[in-house]
Amino acid sequence: MIKAVVIDDEPLARMVVLEYLQAFPQVSVVAECGDGFEGLKAIQQHQPSLVFLDIQMPKITGFEMLELLDEPPSIIFTTAFDEYAIKAFEASAVDYLLKPFSQERFSKAMQKWLQLQAAQQTQGYQQLEEHVPQQQERIVVKIGNNIRIIPVHDIVYLEAADDYVKIHTAEGHFLKNKTMAFFEKQLDANQFVRVHRSYLLAVRHISRIDPYERESFLAILRNGQQVPVSKSGYTRLREVLGM
Repeated sequence: MIKAVVIDDEPLARMVVLEYLQAFPQVSVVAECGDGFEGLKAIQQHQPSLVFLDIQMPKITGFEMLELLDEPPSIIFTTAFDEYAIKAFEASAVDYLLKPFSQERFSKAMQKWLQLQAAQQTQGYQQLEEHVPQQQERIVVKIGNNIRIIPVHDIVYLEAADDYVKIHTAEGHFLKNKTMAFFEKQLDANQFVRVHRSYLLAVRHISRIDPYERESFLAILRNGQQVPVSKSGYTRLREVLGM
């Protein structure tokens, strides 16, 4: 039996998926969830092979929920907003169903997934690639069993820390299992500058920039902290600050 989870904040939308799934008796829905937090718990508990996922939901979006999973299952997005289609397919979604969708369109998505599953038995499992919408406005992190949402405006700087990125805020720092290149791409380049191989700095927190060693500098922040700035990072800062 194939385990599936349905995550959507609209009860009627969940009912439609359940109704259409009756044509696929090999699929068993093990959980229905009304938001991303419930969905995350259900996926971790049941380890489904397939998830039907809405994007715009209370608390956290579908994309943000996927960020919190180490090994995301196959995803079929179900949403009323067509502007997320490209992002969904960039995230290696199996399919993207635009509400209201018909039984025929739903069946095509299911057949596509079943064919992919058959192919993966010989080619190996291909995991969902990391993705969040461009120009993030917040970052979701896990702290033990808790989830913390950090508004981008609260970030002072980001620091590389082995396989993680350390997100520094006024309240402390938080670890996220991503790369510096990932955040450099996702954050607004006019607000965050890669000043060093290991540092991505929010320019609004800069108080001044002092010369340091040969061809390097120190960014002195408003809270008194110091962040190293490389020669190339200094050039990027000058461009953003209009110096």
